[in-house]
Amino acid sequence: MMRALLAGLLVMLAVSTARAERLIVSVSNHRVTVTPDYSGEELVLFGSIEKDASTPAERTAYDLVVTVMGPRADMVTRRKERTFGIWINTDYRQFLQVPSYLALFANRPFDVITSPEIARRQQIGLNNVLLTQRVSGDFADVVPQDAFRSAFVRLRTQRGLYREDAGAVTFLTPTLFRTGIPLPAEVPIGTYQVEIKLFANGAFIGKTETAFEIVKVGFEQFVATTARQNGLIYGLVTAAMALMTGWMASIVFRKD
Repeated sequence: MMRALLAGLLVMLAVSTARAERLIVSVSNHRVTVTPDYSGEELVLFGSIEKDASTPAERTAYDLVVTVMGPRADMVTRRKERTFGIWINTDYRQFLQVPSYLALFANRPFDVITSPEIARRQQIGLNNVLLTQRVSGDFADVVPQDAFRSAFVRLRTQRGLYREDAGAVTFLTPTLFRTGIPLPAEVPIGTYQVEIKLFANGAFIGKTETAFEIVKVGFEQFVATTARQNGLIYGLVTAAMALMTGWMASIVFRKD
């Protein structure tokens, strides 16, 4: 028993020695406000790799992978086929609690940073990110070449909500780095988690996390809050406004 505990302690000490670096990061804005004329913006993530006395002397080159995930939600991808000249939905796949926004950035191509096994385990690259689906009554992820998964990622990418860029992270010095986080005009509202993973010579060294939030302000926020907290009142007011608009239109365009 004591021998097993001693062996475990030695392993822990070896791991802590191998992972002597510490990541210190921050973003340029931790609270993004969305107004009626919001057209998107780009945040800046910057940070440094702090070494200590136990850092191996031969470890001088690093790789970084930054993953940004927006609020999670259930989504559906549908397959359309043309029947008698009309496009109709013939099949669909439900994606369960997947990121509404997903971005992966690195300083080098993902496939040269680490091994395929570590990349899958650490979800490095869009093809390795877990996107849980409801498949025939079961819950699972599928291969990246799956038609529904490929279509889902492609459609989100076209809208600027999913992206990967293997050259977005820039090392200003051997230990100082930065990258941009593009946010499109239709960026989802909520809290965004940012995960920064550090690699050296193909090995995963460690990670750190930070976050920022996107909120609506002004009249849009008032309407959204009212609809969520006072659904009945919101519905009655909306119906009254619709009736009033119709009545005014009938007066303006009435033919005498």
